[in-house]
Amino acid sequence: MISSILLQAAGGGFIAQYAQPLMIGAMFLVVYFFMMRPQIKKQKDQKKFVEEMKKGDKVVTTAGIHGKVVEIADTTILVEVDNGVKIRFDKSSISLEASKALNVEKKA
Repeated sequence: MISSILLQAAGGGFIAQYAQPLMIGAMFLVVYFFMMRPQIKKQKDQKKFVEEMKKGDKVVTTAGIHGKVVEIADTTILVEVDNGVKIRFDKSSISLEASKALNVEKKA
């Protein structure tokens, strides 16, 4: 709509020639900054969190299982969910947001 107004006002000059490509470029920038960039940042934060996990950390899985890290391997972790009950999870199944919320509650 805006490009059609610009085309009518300019009478077909410079603006008419470049209005549509500029509008498409602006749309891509909006999509990148409001959708893709926050998702990429979230993925980096999740990866950093998983790499910095250590024994004794309290974690929550994406399935909602709470436990304490007992052992860390290359791609998996062993989580103690109750006295003597241990479950092995893939590192990617640990929830960053839920684990941080759990640790904030414990400190307060």
